[in-house]
Amino acid sequence: MTRQRITLTVNGARAVLDVEPRMSLAHAIRMLGLTGTHLGCEHGICGACTILLDGHAVRSCLMLAVQAQDVAIITIEGVSPATGLTPVQEAMRRHHAVQCGFCSPGMVLALEALFAATPCPTENEICEAISGNLCRCTGYRPIIEAALDLAAANRDGRTNSAPAGPIERKQGGSDGAARQGQ
Repeated sequence: MTRQRITLTVNGARAVLDVEPRMSLAHAIRMLGLTGTHLGCEHGICGACTILLDGHAVRSCLMLAVQAQDVAIITIEGVSPATGLTPVQEAMRRHHAVQCGFCSPGMVLALEALFAATPCPTENEICEAISGNLCRCTGYRPIIEAALDLAAANRDGRTNSAPAGPIERKQGGSDGAARQGQ
């Protein structure tokens, strides 16, 4: 099969890849050494491969890598600060909303997109935002409680839940996209 050269912008870094036209974006992201984008069902059902594409939560297993040029891709590695946690991650930590961790990156990114658009979402809006992400461990209640806690903190002015965006990493950091080159 003929390979195609593409340029992706992942977590603020440009990466050039030679891919087969049928390769999913999830696989291309993992080629960059970014393993937080998990591959579960590869049919768009589980949400483990959720990323932010121009700020919107999308399932990267359903998108072709060749379709991702000229868009900003943020993975869990890109939203996570070099030290500490985002407000979404901190709320999930406080509420023990992470157990096995397989769904966690996709769940965090779905919530990051929600809080960027709606800083004080309702329980229904939270449930809708995570409805495309399957979690077998938590029963969803701790995840929903974490999001409700963050919404209340935002409403009370106790936090800023804006997504961190691409993180500038120091030399030797774990940003595989930056190492991939131009």
